[in-house]
Amino acid sequence: MRAALTLAQRGLGSVAPNPAVGCVLVKDRHVVGRGWTQPGGRPHGETEALDRAGPLAAGATAYVTLEPCAHHGETPPCAEALAAAGVARCVVAMQDPDPRVSGTGLAHLRGAGLDVAVGTLAEEAAEVNAGFLMRVETGRPLVTLKLATSLDGRIATGGGESRWITGEPARAYAHLLRVQHDAVLVGSGTAMSDNPRLDVRLPGLAARSPLRIVLDGRLRVPLNHDLVARAKAQPTLLLTGAGQPEDKLATLERAGVEVATVEQDSDGRLSLDAVLALLGQRGLTRLLVEGGGELAAGLFGADLVDRMVWFHAPGVIGGDGVAAVGGYTLARLADMTRFRRLSTARLGEDLVETYARVA
Repeated sequence: MRAALTLAQRGLGSVAPNPAVGCVLVKDRHVVGRGWTQPGGRPHGETEALDRAGPLAAGATAYVTLEPCAHHGETPPCAEALAAAGVARCVVAMQDPDPRVSGTGLAHLRGAGLDVAVGTLAEEAAEVNAGFLMRVETGRPLVTLKLATSLDGRIATGGGESRWITGEPARAYAHLLRVQHDAVLVGSGTAMSDNPRLDVRLPGLAARSPLRIVLDGRLRVPLNHDLVARAKAQPTLLLTGAGQPEDKLATLERAGVEVATVEQDSDGRLSLDAVLALLGQRGLTRLLVEGGGELAAGLFGADLVDRMVWFHAPGVIGGDGVAAVGGYTLARLADMTRFRRLSTARLGEDLVETYARVA
């Protein structure tokens, strides 16, 4: 099952709105087939493993990271395919909460005579597909906030200089994070100050650049900005408020930028709840946020940060530096958002820690 979970991770960032599923077929102590969900969500991991195994699938045990589907969509149900191939046993990490599947895949397998076990490495499987589960259960994508700070939690000097706080290995890892997410989001402030490309610049992975999203309630981003100039090369979505000049909207759309309107709160800011609901409706499951302190504060204030990836550089900027979560304050420690550490790694001289919000 651990091997199947590793395979499933290959699909992260390229299979939404489907889950990323891994499957390993074992027979007579030998792996006879491996598969994972392919880009676009089809074919599914089980089908890939069965195709590789061929006739050796008969009598094998299938280790699958998520309940095989039982509904007819663009492809036949995986539960039917496993049964038709003569698989004898199916070990499933967790049941699929999608109402179209939930329990019916397991019932089909058992009805076809397969020995079925559920729950092996269920917690690990839920973490791999946390984005898919979040969208099914809440209608919005999983939100991962990426921060790169000094030891005292600053993302820039008082004068706004931020390139580069972390070193080359950390920046390469940040590009890998983009590969594993469906979209990367910034606010207009970060867009204006940093002019980020928000693409993937790792050898062999440029094609895995995610959808770029910018929150721009007042249409501040200029037409010569990279987010506009390269919109036809890399899909770009600009979210703004109602009542914007039609001529400017038309110019952005001609440049290749997709523009969508979302609700605004009482202060005129774009409603983050509405933003995430819209992205969930579009099928996004994993959202990486690389915005500045104001956007981070807004997400924390709305209790919308599910994961954090925090890069720590071994240096101190000082009190006049820009805070990673600026403008966010608490009156009581009891109201503090709590996280649990998932992993820690050293990247050159920097440290990266991954956290999951405690429910």
